[in-house]
Parts: sequence; structure tokens; C-alpha cells
Amino acid sequence: MSFKLQKTNPRKLFISYLIPSLLGMLLMASNILVDGIFVSHGVGEDALAGINIATPIFSILLAVSLWIGMGGATLFSIALGEGKKKEAQSIFTRSVILTSIIVGVFIIIGLWKLKEIAYLFGASAITYPYVRDYLFVILLFGFVYVLENIISIFIRNDGNPKLAMTGLGITAILNIILNYFFIFVWQWGVTGAAYATALSTVVGLAVLLLHFKRPNSHLKWAKPDFHVKSMLSILQIGLPSYVVEMSFALTVVAYNITFLFFAGTIGVTSYAIINYLHAVFLMIFIAVGASLQPIVSYHFGAKLYDRLRIFLKLGILTAIGIGVMLFIVGLFGKSLILMLFGIQDEAVINYTTKGITLFFVGYLFLGFNLVIAEYFQAIKRIRFSTWIVLTRSILLFMPLLYVLPKFGNSELIWLAFPIAEGLTAMGLIILIIKNPRLHPIPKE
Repeated sequence: MSFKLQKTNPRKLFISYLIPSLLGMLLMASNILVDGIFVSHGVGEDALAGINIATPIFSILLAVSLWIGMGGATLFSIALGEGKKKEAQSIFTRSVILTSIIVGVFIIIGLWKLKEIAYLFGASAITYPYVRDYLFVILLFGFVYVLENIISIFIRNDGNPKLAMTGLGITAILNIILNYFFIFVWQWGVTGAAYATALSTVVGLAVLLLHFKRPNSHLKWAKPDFHVKSMLSILQIGLPSYVVEMSFALTVVAYNITFLFFAGTIGVTSYAIINYLHAVFLMIFIAVGASLQPIVSYHFGAKLYDRLRIFLKLGILTAIGIGVMLFIVGLFGKSLILMLFGIQDEAVINYTTKGITLFFVGYLFLGFNLVIAEYFQAIKRIRFSTWIVLTRSILLFMPLLYVLPKFGNSELIWLAFPIAEGLTAMGLIILIIKNPRLHPIPKE
């Protein structure tokens, strides 16, 4: 692995991590999208709105996955770059221990306060039964979902991105098959969609565990310990990734509440359609950063700064290119998007069409912001990385979401996302140019 990372052509090495990472993240995000499509066609639009209201549970669980996974994997790769294999194995073991503690507490609280959480997410009397049924099953299998994501991150950092992609791919394919049988054949409704996601995740995790049988795997179980300083480092370094996903969950809740207040059920249903796509697109940009992370962390640990500069440039150009393509898809593919979800209501169609045009502008900036944040995270510049994420998702977005509909047009709500991303990108460029201390490449 060390020779491959140090000697392979940078572009070739980046692509070898990028493609499996992109496909893996897309497949993982597709689980949520598949649930939405099957529920929309097989149960109805109220059920679609209901499980969209419940989708923040995935963001919260994924946030924990990325928090511990990216934090632990960054330290794991840096340790390998420094030649400290035993320490790398201890970091992996501590990451799994942390996962068990944090997710266990969250699931117990979630099942105990299920109704309160459903209404906190934006449920109404109409949508609550759907939200409840979906949330219950996902929480029940929450630990498996988180563990699959964390194991896939570590496997990618251990030089086996193809297996990480394969495990997530099997999960996605099985989810489609089970959704069909559970919803259309056996008529299990929203509960069937949730069980399809949960059971397919169990199988995907089983596939990923095959990595531990590889003779050249660095992923070995070390003697369990509670090294507090190391565990805090894992949580500190993974914080920006946690904030990215947790802020997505907050964004979904805030958008649902705002649309319900200013545009009613039409607004909530329209946002459900766009948000299912946004969850997938967000994962694409996270995948670009995730493919950079093992490479960047290793080269940072090995002090190979010239190659580090090349990888950063490749990551930024890739993210911007993807953003432009998604914007074009939004401009010219609106009818296909609406057809995908089988929407018939003319009011929902009109509102969603306008929403896509405005909302998709944000993808021109989102990729740049996330790649820069994940790059700084990978080289342990955590404070700046966290500020980037907080600025785009909370400090700018939330005030904009409050102010924009005050101008008397609920369609302006869609603009909170693109304006926040655009302002963040401009601020980042100015800060990095004017402040030498924020230069992304360390000095020799």
C-alpha cells in the first residue's frame, strides 16, 4: 500500500480512489432515493412526504458514521504514513468502541421518544403514521447502518476501495429487490420500505467483513482499550464530517417546517422530491472529499507536499465539474425528475419545477466548499474545516431561510441554499488568498 500511494501517478491514483468512492456513496444514497420512489408509486404522495420527514434519521446516523469513520480513518492513514501499523490498528478498534457507545445511547433515546422526534422533524397528523412506522424500523437497525458505513471508510483507507464499493453496491441492489416485494407484492407499505433498507444493510455489512480475511490487511483488531486522548482526537478530527451531515438533517427539518408554514402540503411534497435528489447529490460531493482523504492524510503523514498540491487541485476541479453537470441536469431534466416520482398533481408539478431551477444553482458552489473543508480535515486543520461547514449550513443558511419568505413569495425559500453556498465559496477564496496562514499546503 505504501509504495502504491507514494509512487503511483497522482491522477491515476486519485481516479482509482474516486470512482469506487463515487459509486459507493451513490449506491448508499440511492437506498433513500429508492425508498422514496417505491413509496411514491406504491403507497402515495402523503406517504412520500412522511418518509421525507423521517429522512433526517439517515443524516443523523450517517453523521455519526462520518464523525467517527473520517476521524478514525484520518488518524489511521496518517499512522500508516508514519509507519506506525500497531497504532493504526488500535485507532480502528477504538473507533468501533466509540461507535457502539454513541449509537447505542442514541437508539435507546430515539425509540423511547419516537413520537416527539417525529413531530420535531415536522410531522403532522396526516404524515405522523408514516413517519412513525419508518423511523421505528430504521432506529431498530441503526447500529448496523452506522457500522457498515464506518467499516467501508476504513476499508477504503486500507487500500481496498473496490470492496467498499462492492459492499455498498450489494446493499443498494438488494434494497431495490426487497422494496419491490415488500411494497408491491406483500403490501407492507412504508414499513416494508424501511425493512428493505435495513435487511439489505445487514447483507452489505457481511460482505465488507470479508476484508478482514485478506493477508495484507492492516485492519486488525487490537486489544480493546479506552485511551481517552486518542478517542477525543478521533471525535475532534471527524467533527467537520459530522457537522456536514447533521447540518443536512437540520436543513431538512428547517425546510420542511418553513415550506409547511408558507406553502402548505404542496411545498412539503415539492421539497420531498428535490430533497431525495439532493441527498444523492450531496453524497457525490462527499465522495470526492472521501476519495481525497486517505491519499491526503497518508501524504501529509509522509510529508510529500508536492504531491499533496496536485491532489488538492484534482479534487477541486472534479467537484466543480460535477456541480456544473448537476446544474445542467436541473435546467433541462425537470420533466424526467417529476416523471421519476410519478407526480400527477399540477400544483406540485409547477412548484417543484420552479424549485429545481432555483435550488440547483447551489451545486455550482457546494462541491468547492465541501472539498476544501474535507481537505483541511484530512490534514488535521480542524478548526478552519469546521468553520467552513458551519458557515455554509448554519450561520448563513438559517438566517436566509428566515428572511427570504418575508418578501411575500414562498418560492424565494428555495434560494436559501444557493445563496449560502455562493457566499461561503466567495468568502473562502478571499480568506485563502489574503491570509497566508490559511494556505492549504504546509510549508516544507
